Amino acid sequence: MASNGRLVIPANVRSELGMPDGGNFIVHVEDGHIRLEPIQSAVARAQAIVRRYVPEDVSLVDELTEDRRRESEGE
Repeated sequence: MASNGRLVIPANVRSELGMPDGGNFIVHVEDGHIRLEPIQSAVARAQAIVRRYVPEDVSLVDELTEDRRRESEGE
């Protein structure tokens, strides 16, 4: 780690993560250890969690769009 706080991740590790040119991570501290999670992995994990609670025939995007349309009509 550099004195400015930057962490260099070796090219072979970035390549294995599908991030050969770098990218962004979420940092977790767990039991005194630092865990780096690529943003793409965190998003995919969150989507999988939501998918468990939303029926396949439901589009949250369509529902949100409809809600916003109704709200704008009421203003």
